[in-house]
Amino acid sequence: MSRPPGHPIQASAGAGERITGEHKAAFAADGVVKVTHAVTDDWIERVLGVADQQLRDPGKWVSDTNPGATENRLFTSRYRWSEDPVIGDFVFHSGMAQMAAALMESRTARFYFDHLLIKEPRTTNPTPWHQDIPYWPFMGKQICSAWVAMTPVTVEESSLEFVRGSHSWDAYYAPESFDGKKGFMADFEGEKMPDVEANRADYDIVGFDVEPGDALFFSSWIIHGSPGNAGDHRRVALSTRWLGDDAVWYPHPGCDPIITDDDTVADAGEYPADDDRFPLVAP
Repeated sequence: MSRPPGHPIQASAGAGERITGEHKAAFAADGVVKVTHAVTDDWIERVLGVADQQLRDPGKWVSDTNPGATENRLFTSRYRWSEDPVIGDFVFHSGMAQMAAALMESRTARFYFDHLLIKEPRTTNPTPWHQDIPYWPFMGKQICSAWVAMTPVTVEESSLEFVRGSHSWDAYYAPESFDGKKGFMADFEGEKMPDVEANRADYDIVGFDVEPGDALFFSSWIIHGSPGNAGDHRRVALSTRWLGDDAVWYPHPGCDPIITDDDTVADAGEYPADDDRFPLVAP
């Protein structure tokens, strides 16, 4: 999984300057912040083209609840950056790395993986409440996602919701399969995720209506989820995952098996200085 040809390590300069003190304060306190107009219209058009292409001809690492359908279909595709020039370009030149580093108060941002998420109209499958960190082979507080909306979406339709402040609970919840089946996370031991949906009044839940180009940056430790798509249009988002200064390589039972010890020169418990698998994009 090498860097796409022609892509420098350093991404667009100045993107981190878009992050204000208010953004940083909200991210630190809440674990999530919305940055409006984080990317321009040309990025939106290019990523939507990738979405159409992936629905027609899926890549290797996909999940698809209803293949070929134009309604009631939850589709995701991951790890496209080294093969798809648009996704690779987005990773290195959209400015997400610089913004993520600024929000995490990190000197650096290494890229972990890309995640294209599509919910067709009238999709019943929700994205269950979960933390990201137990699913990933990393440990550290300076790890986050940049979820960029490519289509307009409201919370009532299928935008993301978060349990505000849950990134600071120091809780580590056992990963569960989103489709209810026991898969690669079956052996993991950990706390059971609380039933947030059944007890919404007990939690400080915040959601974000978004327009194309808006980005939600959120900690890998925050509890979050989203409903199925109740709207009449497709929901498309591209999420990129970022590793800050304190991230360490931490493979463990139950985590994403796509990159393992055999695939990286990173050492367990150490900073993942592997420019082929986890390229340094910021500064």
